Amino acid sequence: MKMARLDELDRKIVRILQKRGDISQAELAEKVGTSTASCWRRLKSLEQRGVLGPVVRLVDPKAIGRTMTVLSQIRLKSQDSGARERFQQFVMSQEEVTQCFSVSGEWDYQLQFVVEDMEEFENLLMQRFLNNPDVSASSSLFVLRCIKQTTALKV
Repeated sequence: MKMARLDELDRKIVRILQKRGDISQAELAEKVGTSTASCWRRLKSLEQRGVLGPVVRLVDPKAIGRTMTVLSQIRLKSQDSGARERFQQFVMSQEEVTQCFSVSGEWDYQLQFVVEDMEEFENLLMQRFLNNPDVSASSSLFVLRCIKQTTALKV
């Protein structure tokens, strides 16, 4: 994907939207110092260029009983493209996985799970992941406290 060129007005719009995705176009236009019509055109351009993705609402995991975050490294039995593709499709079907990265080094993947408790994680790991025919091994870290979590990027 080609990097989008952003002028200062685009940057202002993106910075505000990363913090308040529900802001009205009129309020956004006022905050960035432009007309509502101009702001709308900018938004559409940012969407078309792939800078802005879908609007979502963030859920507080604790509010829905998901109090445990676990980081797990996964190693596959084979590095062939079929094994990687099967594992990635498997991960996409697991709602408890909130992030998955293909990584370099000793492990093949880094996953983040958000679960209710240790019992749920143990069942998930033992019954689904370690029983996956493409998985060779795993190692997990249990998050004690989140120091910083943001979805906002520097623009």
